[in-house]
Amino acid sequence: MTEPNRRTGALLAVLLTGQAMASMDTSIAAVAAPAIRADLAGPPAVQQLVLAGYTLTFAVLVVVGARLGARHGYARIFRFGLAGFTLASLACGLAPGAVALVLARAVQGACGALMVPQVLSMIQAYLGGAARARAIGAYSMVLALGVAAGQVAGGLLVSLDLGGLTWRTAFLVNVPVGVALLLAGRRVLAGLPAAPGRRQGLDLPGAVLLAAAMLTLVLPLVLGRDLGWPGWTAPAAVAAGIAGGGLFLRYAARRAARGGDPLLDITVLRYPGVCAGLLACCVVMGCYAGFLFVFTLRLQDGLGFSALAAGLAFLPYAAGFALCGLAVPRLPERVRDRLPVAGPPVLAAVVVAVAVLARDGWPWLPAGALLLAGGAAHAASFSPLVTRLAGAVPATAAAALSALVSTGTLLAAVLGVTVIGGLHLARVPAGVPAATALLLLAGAGCARLANRAAPPQPAVATSPPPRAPADA
Repeated sequence: MTEPNRRTGALLAVLLTGQAMASMDTSIAAVAAPAIRADLAGPPAVQQLVLAGYTLTFAVLVVVGARLGARHGYARIFRFGLAGFTLASLACGLAPGAVALVLARAVQGACGALMVPQVLSMIQAYLGGAARARAIGAYSMVLALGVAAGQVAGGLLVSLDLGGLTWRTAFLVNVPVGVALLLAGRRVLAGLPAAPGRRQGLDLPGAVLLAAAMLTLVLPLVLGRDLGWPGWTAPAAVAAGIAGGGLFLRYAARRAARGGDPLLDITVLRYPGVCAGLLACCVVMGCYAGFLFVFTLRLQDGLGFSALAAGLAFLPYAAGFALCGLAVPRLPERVRDRLPVAGPPVLAAVVVAVAVLARDGWPWLPAGALLLAGGAAHAASFSPLVTRLAGAVPATAAAALSALVSTGTLLAAVLGVTVIGGLHLARVPAGVPAATALLLLAGAGCARLANRAAPPQPAVATSPPPRAPADA
């Protein structure tokens, strides 16, 4: 192997391992959630906050992380985020109580938001031709398999109970991996040239406004029941969150009108079909996040599965997602265009059928077949729609669309865990599949509107589709 090839391989190994750590961490925490609650003796809301705290800070700061990389160097910000992620993982593993764990998870999400955007940025900036194509393929595979790998790895670590640490090893495993990456990255990433490109402002006020709006919406819905807050706080939180979101959108529009760089450039929503398509993407990813949370709790708390068995039970879903994701680009265009409309109803049917099957047990073969179909429907609902939207906007708006899809779907995942997970924890069993199915059907309607408003256009040079949360 030549020296350039060895250097490229080493660079990819560092970058993709860092990406895998962040991608897997949501599903690792999801499968460890019942053990966390049992050990820390916290309220049910702890399980939601352990997941939502990570995803929320990640979602709000991921665009800021991308801009910091462009301003101060991708490699420098990657290493800084990796160091913080490693230290936050150590804090999670050593957390003495529920509050400390939730705070450490929020810091972990913030550091992940610094690290992750640099991965694709460095692949695009420092690799070219066939090497870049292979690297993007490997990057996409890490994203597709990250959730499944996290479920299995988290289940295995919790089940092994190494040193009596139970769930803590699910976070502590990041520490030796992170230290090794930092040492390797110090050599591999050294001397990389500064990447060209326009340096955008950070828009910290926009990030604060968005975070405040989301916290206003999420925290009362998650904590209100356990803290005994009156019933009117839930609708009040929803109203306040919507008002806060409106303030953020107004601020972003005014900043853009003044020639500034808003956190999210919402002017891209004016292109035909983009608003409806983005809403469809968010609905699918939010329902998926809520389904994953409830699925894991149902298997462990309801059916007595070990953490490892719960992780293995989810493998067919990830396999369906990966297989469909590989097959979609090879399909005729007219078929690809119909998938985002057909996928959500199939996923809705799977959610309802799985809820019925899991009432008294878990028949592995039929349940696995359903989850395989659900994963395929998920991929069919999301990836072709993002590709279509990317072709419906000019190349100059590709980065803005990517940021909106990435941030929007991550925030939708927070709401999915909050709302759908809240129904499960409130012991409204029929409400979970019903609410999820209705939302998915609404998502199919949005996808249909997007298809009508955004007719196929000639291919344009755009950025690769943004990553979906594992948690996303």
